[in-house]
This record gives sequence, structure tokens and C-alpha cells, in this order.
Amino acid sequence: MASEEAGGSLVMRGPYDEGHRSVSGLPEPVTPVSPHRLRAVLFSQVWRDLTFLHWPVEPAVVAPLLPPGTRPDCRAGRTYVGLVPFRMTRVGVLGSPPVPYFGDFLETNVRLYSVDRDGHRGVVFRSLDTARLIPVLAARFGLGVPYRWSRMLLERDGDVIGYRSRHRRSAAAAEVVVRVGEPVRQNGLDRFLTDRWALHTRFAGRTWRIPNVHPRWTFRSVEVISMHEDLIASAGLPVPEVAPVSALYSAGVPVHFGVPEPVGA
Repeated sequence: MASEEAGGSLVMRGPYDEGHRSVSGLPEPVTPVSPHRLRAVLFSQVWRDLTFLHWPVEPAVVAPLLPPGTRPDCRAGRTYVGLVPFRMTRVGVLGSPPVPYFGDFLETNVRLYSVDRDGHRGVVFRSLDTARLIPVLAARFGLGVPYRWSRMLLERDGDVIGYRSRHRRSAAAAEVVVRVGEPVRQNGLDRFLTDRWALHTRFAGRTWRIPNVHPRWTFRSVEVISMHEDLIASAGLPVPEVAPVSALYSAGVPVHFGVPEPVGA
């Protein structure tokens, strides 16, 4: 696959284009670059210092939490819940330069994995905690994305990173400390969890798919030094009782999101 500029549109060439249905009705292939065609960029951002932590969860538990028109995306009969703390930087809207101050903030999200009726795989966010109130209001009321205003902190000492989050109203919190290790190649599960090229969200009485494109991930291994969190439980999911089955760190990627499209009826 390759990216190119075509008629002013950013294109990631692959087996699917934005707006095209899966011929077979099955989920689209898991690909290391986006199969979507972005005819316009709704907003851009840079994700930095991401830690991905994942646990298996029963599809029957996840299904009621997803928007209509989507179902749990499963691998070998299992789906997953992810806890992902990171730094969001250089947020721009409709091609604007990065927004000062409000375009840089910490985030910790709880996410699930979905596939829609057109076969497009995606992510469904159950919660997204951030310290900036303006992005919270814009995302919640503009796109139906469940951002929450929280107190956030990121501290780094060499290869050790600590992420802290506490919701201002419910006091749901997470404190995660990890040690970043050597470069690693994604295995099949890692690719399934991180090569995600759309967001599914419910807004204005409809389910929408918001496509995205970014360069290929590069990852390092992660050792979880300590973790105390109840964000996953506050998002309506079972409390993890085992170590993460996938733990990865990425220095980050620049990301572009396209215009929302309704999920097929």
C-alpha cells in the first residue's frame, strides 16, 4: 500500500476507500496503513508517549455498550478492552494551524473494538479523560464523543513513565507506571488492536464512522511497574483481574481525521 495526493485529497491506497462497502459483508482486512480515502480533513493532531494496555472481555458484555449498527470485533472469539494514556498535541481543525494551549493536553481513554454493517473496523470510546475543558465540550456536543474533564499528570524519568488521571465529578481514577523497553514487532493480536482506522460514535440519533489516517506504528515493549485504576469499571466493563495480554509503547504519530459518514442502515 502507498499514500499519495490525488485531487487535493489525502489517499492511503488499499483494498477499501472511504464510503465503499465491503463486497463480502465481512470485516475489512487488518492493514498497517489506513484503507480510507480522506476527501477532507476535519481535524489533525499528534499523539505522543502512548501506552496501550489490553485485556480480553466477553463479546456478550461488550455488545450492549456499542452504538447501533456496530458489533464487537472479535479475534478467535474474543474481543478486548483497552486503557490508553498519552499526550495529545498540535490539534488543528479544518486545516488550521495547531490551536495554542487548548490543542495540547493529556488524555486517558477506555476503548472497545467494533465493526459496522459495511465491514469497517473501528474503535468505540467508553470514556476519554482530559484536563482541558474546551476540548471536552467540543467533542461531547459536536461529535458525541464521551470526553470527561479530569485532573491529569504525566511524569517521565528516563525510560519510566507515570500517567495519572482523576475524573473531577466521579473521582474515577487511574495511576499507571510503566518502563519502556526495546523495539518490538507487532504480533497478530497487537495489529488487531492498534491498526484501527475509524472511530464509531453515536450522535444526533445516528451512528457515525469517522475515518483516520496516520503513518505505520513503531512500538517498544512495556513492563507495567504498577497500576491502580477504576476507569474501566466506571465505563461499565469488568475489572481486569490479570496482567494485560498486550502492552506496548509508541513515541507517537501524526493523525488526520476525515469527515463523519453515517453507518449503513
